[in-house]
Amino acid sequence: MERTNAWLGYSEEQLSELERINNLYKSCLDEGKTERECVKAAVRIAKEKGYRDLNDIISSGDSLKPGDKVYAICMGKSILLFHIGRKPLEEGMNILGAHIDSPRIDVKQNPLYESEELAYLDTHYYGGIKKYQWVTLPLALHGVVVKKDGTTVDICVGEREEDPVFAVTDLLVHLAGKQMEKKASIVIEGEKLDLLVGSRPLSGENGEEAENEKAGKEAVKKQIMKLLHEAYDIEEEDFCSAELEIVPAGRARDCGFDRSMIMAYGQDDRVCAFTSLFAMMDVSDLDKTACCILVDKEEIGSVGATGMHSRFFENTVAEVLALKEGESELKLRRALQNSKMLSSDVSAAYDPMYAEVFEKRSSAFFAKGLVFNKFTGSRGKSGSNDANAEYLAQIRRAMDNQEVAYQFAELGKVDAGGGGTIAYIMANYGMEVIDSGVAVLCMHAPWEITSKADVYEAYKGYKAFIQEL
Repeated sequence: MERTNAWLGYSEEQLSELERINNLYKSCLDEGKTERECVKAAVRIAKEKGYRDLNDIISSGDSLKPGDKVYAICMGKSILLFHIGRKPLEEGMNILGAHIDSPRIDVKQNPLYESEELAYLDTHYYGGIKKYQWVTLPLALHGVVVKKDGTTVDICVGEREEDPVFAVTDLLVHLAGKQMEKKASIVIEGEKLDLLVGSRPLSGENGEEAENEKAGKEAVKKQIMKLLHEAYDIEEEDFCSAELEIVPAGRARDCGFDRSMIMAYGQDDRVCAFTSLFAMMDVSDLDKTACCILVDKEEIGSVGATGMHSRFFENTVAEVLALKEGESELKLRRALQNSKMLSSDVSAAYDPMYAEVFEKRSSAFFAKGLVFNKFTGSRGKSGSNDANAEYLAQIRRAMDNQEVAYQFAELGKVDAGGGGTIAYIMANYGMEVIDSGVAVLCMHAPWEITSKADVYEAYKGYKAFIQEL
């Protein structure tokens, strides 16, 4: 089914709005390169729109009424936002759910070591990556170090122009004959993704030769720890209670002579997360309560306390219900089952350079709008939510009513591979769920590419869903 390129139908006013949304999106990508940073950005934006912390409302004994806007945070890495509607909560919510974690490299808990007068941080990669893509890039370090006294130290090095950057090294091509014969999956091994962080040994004051205990064993490592102590007042032991993430250094940029695309790190799935957030901020006077879920750990199975498999979402809905209508386990079950959800996650954009793994009739294309995936999964839809036809019809009607450009697709040829989202987890409540998101080129690479038109249509589509369903 042929879809029109969205760029061909925009008015000057729409083009101006498109650029506004995309500029806001790029700023959020720069501000939120980790899940913790995304939550902080979401809170900042939400507070500007009148959202209040749910814990404050619980503590004050206040109730919730239509029009109220609240948020709840789980361990600083997931956030739920609710815009209370007029209808009883047991009639269900309109839910936008996206994840804010992205593939990256994590620092281990005993990471700093020296080898041949070079200092490294030992690492473990996070999520599905092609390891060879992460070598010889300028990399930044983001995260937190929590000291034993409970003090949290924020770390962000490599993003400012004056900052140093870090790197994972690769073998020079002159000596790489055997390396280049290896399969791509093992040409760079996981244990070789360690981060190069220094090469200068600790020296004495005023350029004097260092004392033997300093100039001798691990003098480069000691120099790194001296710098870290001076900058952040942390000791080597503090790495044990740290969460440090290695991400590409640099800002989101316009891509192409025509500036029609965005190239940036972490667009899976922050392109859906931030457009969902923008949609939540820009709706009002709702019949049904709207909910936006920005959740952690999707890239590794939605596990843990901050992943979608946790009870954080369900427990928070119970709190909201109690504040609005009184405690009721039955009403909670009804609210969850009667809800409708867009599992907002990215789709693979058709790439003519690799046409052999796509089936064109079922592919997502740049500038053709918001992508709906009736099912995901792999090996015969394994691990997939498969949306009902009746729900698809409601979605189509909502998008058409709001003049949203959209397309239906699946992730590549049937036997080529596959992937999953949080959709099946939410479907366990009995609610209607479908995957929807933005088409992405180079998905899971350090730098991913999206179409500005699709970013804009996603924002429009998520608003339409909240208002029309």
